[in-house]
Amino acid sequence: MGFSADFVWGVASAAYQIEGAAAEDGRTPTIWDTFSHTTGTTFNGHTGDVACDYYHRFAEDIELIASAGLKHYRFGIAWTRIFPYDNSVVNQQGLNFYDKVVELCLKKGIEPWITLYHWDLPQYLEDKGGWLNRATADAFAHLAATVAHHFKGRVTNYFTLNEPQCSVGLGYGNGQHAPGKTLSSTDLFYAMHNLALAHGKASLALRKEDSRIKIGIATTGRLCYPASSSLQDLQAAKKATFTIADHSLFEWVFTHHWFLDAIMLGHYPAECAGTFLQPLAAAVSKEDWEIIHQPADFIGLNVYNGHEVYADSSGSFAYTAKYPGYPRTALKWPVTPAVLRYGVNFIYSRYHTPIYISENGQSCNDRIMLDGHVHDPDRIDFLHRYLQQLSAAIADGTDVKGYFHWSLTDNYEWHSGYDDRFGLIFVDYLTQQRIPKDSYYWYAQTVSQNGQNL
Repeated sequence: MGFSADFVWGVASAAYQIEGAAAEDGRTPTIWDTFSHTTGTTFNGHTGDVACDYYHRFAEDIELIASAGLKHYRFGIAWTRIFPYDNSVVNQQGLNFYDKVVELCLKKGIEPWITLYHWDLPQYLEDKGGWLNRATADAFAHLAATVAHHFKGRVTNYFTLNEPQCSVGLGYGNGQHAPGKTLSSTDLFYAMHNLALAHGKASLALRKEDSRIKIGIATTGRLCYPASSSLQDLQAAKKATFTIADHSLFEWVFTHHWFLDAIMLGHYPAECAGTFLQPLAAAVSKEDWEIIHQPADFIGLNVYNGHEVYADSSGSFAYTAKYPGYPRTALKWPVTPAVLRYGVNFIYSRYHTPIYISENGQSCNDRIMLDGHVHDPDRIDFLHRYLQQLSAAIADGTDVKGYFHWSLTDNYEWHSGYDDRFGLIFVDYLTQQRIPKDSYYWYAQTVSQNGQNL
């Protein structure tokens, strides 16, 4: 298969989804604490107050990473552990916790990859406008500088933001995620613009602290793949991936290129021409573009599924209707392995920047079986199929440097609470017992063989 000898195999997690200890050692509320404690926002009222109790059990989880032969771990920093009240006074207890995480990773031969923002905005910043307030980008840059300074020489790889599309689309668009707002399309533009500023300012701050740092962003959005091997269908799938529709939340916010064009190319997509976005984009100042246009060293793609597309009779594209009984995950997301070949190829052809799959995996209805084990053949099948397609993307010439499975353990799955399980490791939330699933051992074997078993 096509994986290089230095291919990065890893696992990923996010602070609010695993840490718990919501009010310990100086941590203060985030928008997710507020949102999850609001009636009717999450499945059965679940909160991240305890989550996987990673704050007290991180050593056990890192040992499981090491036991699987994994050498890379992507995890998040909880903003309010570092700056509990404002951005002026550092909480040393928060830094001490991440010191322990980083030091144990290094001791075990695991390279830490830090995600600086994975949706848990401090509530004190949301109270001042959140991502609608340009000052939030400055606060984020200060967080980035503080973390980079503290971990200089120990942490080299940083993701600035995780899925800004979800922060805006689900947080401020349809209200499904924290802070639960439903704002106008114009407001969504400004929120997304401020996140782009945050990436730019944080990138400048990171590089000022340590010139050796490698910076990326984890992005998500619509990716498509062709219904056949014909050139017409291939072109149609690529066009569909980079289409923007007027005023449609899920047609412009949930695209990769709206955000990536800004940071990588220094402008908003030409595809917004003729939409309400065009005059907003045209009004962006030269000074803002000088900040935003901080090209990443790598692009992280969070990919779970895609859309099958064919060339229609008008020379444009159409989405293939899903047939009765099409394969789906427990979360009812479609299983579409080809997206990890063609979707990734399309992104690379636009930006020519190394790619890491920063998230990929599936939810399953996992449970402890009578034999005491957790058997998840559907997850193994999912990973096998998707990784085969990723190998094909590499064979096509796309520069894919690594793959991070989502997720290490089962965790708090945002508005779904604890109802969905993505982990390679089962968490019994009644006891916090960890049980490696069959997929954990399969993934360990795949890593040890560098994908030659696919």
